[in-house]
Amino acid sequence: MVFIMIYVGIDIAKNKHDCVILSDHATCLRPCFSLKNNSQGFALLINAIKEACGGDFNHGEVKAGLEATGHYAHNIVAFLNSNGIDTTIFNPFLVNQYRKSRSLRKTKTDKADAMLIAELLISTAANPATPSYHNQEMKTLCRYRFSLVKQRSKLKADMSRYVDLLFPELGSLGLNPTSSSVMAMLKELPGASYISICNISQLTDILSSSSRGRYGKETAEQVKAMAKESIATANKALSYIMSDTIEQICLLNKRIAKIDGELKNEVEKSGTKLTSIPGIGFCIASVILAEIGDINLFSSADKLQAFAGLDPSTFQSGNFTANHTHMVKRGSAYLRWAIMQGARLCSLNNLKYKQYLDKKIKEGKHYNSALGHLSKKLIRLIFHLLKENEEYDPKVA
Repeated sequence: MVFIMIYVGIDIAKNKHDCVILSDHATCLRPCFSLKNNSQGFALLINAIKEACGGDFNHGEVKAGLEATGHYAHNIVAFLNSNGIDTTIFNPFLVNQYRKSRSLRKTKTDKADAMLIAELLISTAANPATPSYHNQEMKTLCRYRFSLVKQRSKLKADMSRYVDLLFPELGSLGLNPTSSSVMAMLKELPGASYISICNISQLTDILSSSSRGRYGKETAEQVKAMAKESIATANKALSYIMSDTIEQICLLNKRIAKIDGELKNEVEKSGTKLTSIPGIGFCIASVILAEIGDINLFSSADKLQAFAGLDPSTFQSGNFTANHTHMVKRGSAYLRWAIMQGARLCSLNNLKYKQYLDKKIKEGKHYNSALGHLSKKLIRLIFHLLKENEEYDPKVA
């Protein structure tokens, strides 16, 4: 009996998916058909695969491929994996380049894409996705944390603008408008017009309690004196908005702190040794673990570097080869951020890494370029620790 591999190309959409089933010789076993994104549609897909196989199939006899389309693919990938079907998730950029290599015509339909993905699946040796529940949980939390931090950053920028309008002199006292103590003060007294007429004991109590005693009566008197001389005009509407903005920032701080607690638990449960690297805390470690997933999918540190989009682009034509090229930045933006941040923090907490960064800067490289080189060094260390499950050894790394 001749063994035949079955390849399923799936074009993902919100409410329905288009599928095509090919043999390993690209023979069409089932022309393109559509299925709804529900349990009946998933059952239709499994029945179609069984029909193409001539009955039930064993694990490894069927491979499915689809484009990375965010959350729309999550349920069908989980379903396929639960039914013993290895699923490869392709970068949309790779699919688009493959499309261009096949034809110069501008033809793009869901049915054509399903066929294209199936043919790409046959021609490539891409590793199948092996999503674990634990990894998906961590990735979801990490990305949600990113969205909350982004919201908070915007609100803090708005907050600074409101302070410029309602108490522009505050910065001259060396007080950060978005620090917890200043926000506590401005939440109760939103603007110079309120601070200038408040009771000094009230202002002292607010500053002292919110700064844990760092600021006392002396600071309160300086702030009130500055408020009386302020050029700002009273604006009740803007004062209300600033007070409400501070409430939103405080709420986001609580939500982010709660997520940090969950991520810390996830990192501890994973048993990773990444946090043994000086400068790498549970927050950075959680993003790295979540985005990488199974380290065994990467055969080398170079491939992990490419996945993060940290490898340099190459340009060569004739006798010309570019010496200065930009970072590719086509991989996981979240992983790239975590590694770049991790490299920066390592340079602050690890003498060997600081010396390496300083060496690159002395060679004439821009700080960001030098940090990119340090990031590649960190990637090699991360790859080794995850592969071998070893603690960081400063004598080796």
